[in-house]
Amino acid sequence: MKRAFRWRVVIFAMSLGIVSGSASQVLAQSDPAPQAAPDLAGRIDSLEKQLADLKSQLEAQKTTTPAPAPAAAAAVLPSATPAAAPAPTGLAGLLGPTTLSGFVDVYYGYNSNQPASHTTALRNFDINSGQFGLNMIELVADKPVSTDTGRLGYHVALGFGQAMNLVNATEPSAPLTPGTPGLPITTETNFDQYLKEGYLEYLAPIGKGLQLNVGKFVTPAGAEVIESKDNWNYSRGLLFSWAIPYFHFGMSGKYAFNSKFALTGYLVNGWNNSVDNNTGKTTGFTAAWTPSSKFSFIQNYLVGPEGALNGNFRHLSDTIVTFTPTSKLSLMANYDYGHDDLGGGTKVWWTGIAGYIKYAPNDKWAFATRGEWFKDHDGFSTGTIQNLGEVTLTLQRMLANKIISRLEYRYDTSDQNIFPYHTTGGFRGSQNTVTLGLIYAFSSADAK
Repeated sequence: MKRAFRWRVVIFAMSLGIVSGSASQVLAQSDPAPQAAPDLAGRIDSLEKQLADLKSQLEAQKTTTPAPAPAAAAAVLPSATPAAAPAPTGLAGLLGPTTLSGFVDVYYGYNSNQPASHTTALRNFDINSGQFGLNMIELVADKPVSTDTGRLGYHVALGFGQAMNLVNATEPSAPLTPGTPGLPITTETNFDQYLKEGYLEYLAPIGKGLQLNVGKFVTPAGAEVIESKDNWNYSRGLLFSWAIPYFHFGMSGKYAFNSKFALTGYLVNGWNNSVDNNTGKTTGFTAAWTPSSKFSFIQNYLVGPEGALNGNFRHLSDTIVTFTPTSKLSLMANYDYGHDDLGGGTKVWWTGIAGYIKYAPNDKWAFATRGEWFKDHDGFSTGTIQNLGEVTLTLQRMLANKIISRLEYRYDTSDQNIFPYHTTGGFRGSQNTVTLGLIYAFSSADAK
C-alpha cells in the first residue's frame, strides 16, 4: 500500500515537472533570462509529508468525535431533565390517593325447623330460611394517613342489604321539619341507614405519630366483623350478635409505641347510636400486643351510661387471643363479659366464650370451625334468660381467584324452647341450618 502510494506521488510529481518544464521553456523563449529547474526529489518528500499529516489528522478526528445519532434514535434518548408529571385532575385530584373497594355478598339459607316466618331465630345477617338473600353490598373510599401520603385522610363505607338493616336498626328517628309553622313534624327512621362508617383521620405530629379519627366507626370489640369476607366462618357467632355493639359515633386516638404494642383510646356517644340519648359519654381503650408474628393479644374495655340516666353505667370487657403456629393453621379465642345498671336497683349481666380453628392447605381451600357458649343471665341481650351454644363447620373454596364460596353447617341449641318449629307455632330447643354464601370482593389497589 505505501509503495503504490509512493509511486503515485512520483508519477504525479513527474507530471507536474513536465508541465512546469514546458512552461519554463515557453517562458524562456519569451524571457531572455532562463531560471533553474526545481529540485524534483525535494518536492516529492514535501508532498509525502503533507499527505501523511493530513491522514493523521483525519484518523484522530474519527476517534475523538462521535458520529451524530440518527433522528429515530435521538427521539428515544432520555432528556437530561425529565418532564414533570401532570397534576391529577377530576376525581383523583379531589380525593387524593384514594383506594376504592367493596364486595357483593349473597347467600341461600336452609333451616331444618322450617319456621313459618322463613326467618332463622337468634341469627344476625344470614336470617333467611328456605330462600335466597342479599347479605350486603359495600362500597368503600379510603385514604389512609401517613407521613408520605399526607397527614389528613378519610374513610367512607356505604352498605346495602340485610346486614345494614340490622346494624342501624337502633338508630333514633330524626325530625325532618322540626318547629316549622304550618307543617306537620315528620320523622325519618335511621337517617344514616346506609352509612356503615364515615370518619376523618389525622396523623398528629406527636412522637411517632398519634392517629385521630372523628366520626362513625365499627366497634373495636369482638373477634368477628360485619364483613363476611374478613371472618373465618360465613355466619356471625353468638358473641358478635348478643355480647358487643356494632358501631360507635365519636372520636378515637391511636398511638403505636413500637411494632409490638399500640394503645387506642375512645370517647363516643355510646352503643349503636349516632345521636345520643343522654349527655354522658362512653369511654374505653384497646391495648394490642403482638410479641411475634405468631401470637397476638388484644384487650378492649368500654364503660359509660347507655340509658336515659347518666348515672347508670354499662361495662364491657372483651379479650381476643390469636395463635398461628404454622402458615396453614390458625387458632383464636374470644371472651366477653358485660353488665349494666338499669336503675332502680336492677342490674343485669351477660358473658360468653368462643373458640376458632382454621386450616388452609393452600390458597384455594380452607376449613374453619367455631364453638361458642353464651349466658344471658337476665335476658337483657336476647330477651330470654337462657344458656346458648352453637357449633359451626365451614368449608371455603375460591372460585376463579375472585369469588369466595362458603358451604356451612351450624347447630344452635338453648336450654329454653326458643327456636320456631314448622307452621304449628311450636318451639324447640335447637335448630340445624345449612348456608351457601358467595362473596365477590374488588379493590382498585389490585389493578396497580
